[in-house]
Amino acid sequence: MTRPEMVNGFTSEHLSSQPPHIRELIDRRAKVLGPGYQLFYTNPVEVSRGSGVHLYDPAGNEYLDAYNNVVSLGHCHPAVVEAVTRQLSTLTTNTRYLQEDLLDFSERLLATFPAELDRVTYTCTGSEANDLALRIARAHTGNTGIIVTRNAYHGVTAEVAAFSPSLGPTSPLGPHVRTISAPDPLRHGDVTGMLRNEIRAAIEDLQQHDFGVCALVVDSIFSSDGVQPFPTDLLGVLAAEVRAAGGVYLADEVQAGFGRTGAGWWGFGRHDVVPDLVTLGKPMGNGIPVAATVLRNEIGREFGQKVRYFNTFGGSNVPIAAASAVLGAIEREGLIDNAREIGAQLLSGFTEIVERHPFLVEARGAGLFLGIEVTEPDSTEPDRETAQSLVDDLRENFVLVSASGPHGNVIKIRPPLVFSAADAALLLERFADAAARVRRCA
Repeated sequence: MTRPEMVNGFTSEHLSSQPPHIRELIDRRAKVLGPGYQLFYTNPVEVSRGSGVHLYDPAGNEYLDAYNNVVSLGHCHPAVVEAVTRQLSTLTTNTRYLQEDLLDFSERLLATFPAELDRVTYTCTGSEANDLALRIARAHTGNTGIIVTRNAYHGVTAEVAAFSPSLGPTSPLGPHVRTISAPDPLRHGDVTGMLRNEIRAAIEDLQQHDFGVCALVVDSIFSSDGVQPFPTDLLGVLAAEVRAAGGVYLADEVQAGFGRTGAGWWGFGRHDVVPDLVTLGKPMGNGIPVAATVLRNEIGREFGQKVRYFNTFGGSNVPIAAASAVLGAIEREGLIDNAREIGAQLLSGFTEIVERHPFLVEARGAGLFLGIEVTEPDSTEPDRETAQSLVDDLRENFVLVSASGPHGNVIKIRPPLVFSAADAALLLERFADAAARVRRCA
């Protein structure tokens, strides 16, 4: 069995068309990097520096970065650079020493959550945070069964990859994992009713196989499932079913969190439901590896009584300094409001573009997290090839986006939170031009 293709991934069939310098870099990667690495784009992008919402290649070409969620404040945000530099020259050690900065940040972070979520444990990555959250959930529930959506991605540790179906058939799910559909209002009418029935069937199957129900794990924007922000009554219904069966609801906020949806700090807030555990990652340190599991105190009690948990760099000084700077910048610069306002501008503009093209069927999103569905003309049949053509055209015209969804046909747009009205206007202009070019070539 061959390795599955990554959505919007470079493949060897395009190697011969690359310029000599790019071919040389790809060859060098193959000779020194370990297995599994992949590049974005049919024609990979070489980057040498970043600033704000832009990336630059060695020739000085400026790319509008409308995808990178790691640096959610933009590349090289001065507040993060200053905080990390200052902390590196002062102290870097671990959580086994008393340190006020760790407590100060933890109190500020928890203040952004509902009061029920009152404890936080730090890790380095979102994958680690999800791994830890599942260990805590298992200790609390005494069960092992996990329910996720059908194309979800939650991480790359062995444990978490076992419930990340988007990794493909060569990365099989664990026997204790069951999948349900993601919401897809474009193709299904009563989404909430349909998924209530699916999760009940999944719960029953887990119980029949003696796994019991440990956790429902859901990304609240359903990013890998094709960016599905609606309906917002769904997560409360699913969480209630899982809790009634003895499980917990784990909200994976690695992609949807830190104000990205423009409706408060956390994506689950749009759904009017309070999770039992929440995991944070990528944007938390704006490029510095820091992540966390936030939880209700009672959920972690059993784990805390039986397990001694330690993570050398989780909660260490430099990552906490970066995370503190990120939190401060989001508050100081009004970036949640900015995500809502610029996101509305983008959604309105993309909707107008969609109406002009028969192969674009829907623009959807929440804040600065948007998806544009690409289909066969005047149909709901997914069209991955045309979606890739759009992504490639934009890349050649110095705009970076990607694709998502089980069929790879949803254009995924996720710009830094500092995106301005002018940045949004440029993105819309170039997307409209790309759609027109792709339509002519179809």
